[in-house]
Amino acid sequence: MVETGCGALASAKMGFLLGEAGLEKVGPGLREVCETVGIPPVLHMGSCVDNSRILTVLTQMVEEGGLGDDIDQIPAVGLAPEWMSEKALSIGSYCVASGVYVIFGGSSPVGGMPDRVSESDTVLKYISEGWEKLYGGKMEFISDPDEMIRRTLQHIDKKRAALGLPEYRPDRFGRSGDWRINELEQLPLEEKINALYGIAAD
Repeated sequence: MVETGCGALASAKMGFLLGEAGLEKVGPGLREVCETVGIPPVLHMGSCVDNSRILTVLTQMVEEGGLGDDIDQIPAVGLAPEWMSEKALSIGSYCVASGVYVIFGGSSPVGGMPDRVSESDTVLKYISEGWEKLYGGKMEFISDPDEMIRRTLQHIDKKRAALGLPEYRPDRFGRSGDWRINELEQLPLEEKINALYGIAAD
């Protein structure tokens, strides 16, 4: 997983950027990859305007890793679950133009009234289906987090199948990494702070 901006900051607070220390919080499949390569489970790529670095990683996966012929074939999804400015839309647009499927959480800023068809519905269809035909990537706005995850996994599975990669089996890779986060949330405040930030040196 690669992240930028405030999303990466949240992951840092949860310990996912701590290299070897963060590996206890992920499933065995990701842990094996991280230990082999020598990286933490989440890579911080910079501020929110540094998403071009993520596109560089995707390009290298194609050119050096041999995963497909272009970015739009990679089993990956760009997520902005709590985007908060128009800047995020422009960032998402150039990711889509590079071939990435991008999902924004919350409501669409271009969506029309839910009870009637409008010109904005045409725009939403175009930035999804139209852009996908042109660039291989598309942009969608999904307010339900569970639906966001479902579509993310569906897209990844579809791209994996197209590349001839084996089907993902959750039972093969152990339990969800959420168990550690759930345990952390149950700790008293002081213990939670120590777990997140460590104990200050004397």
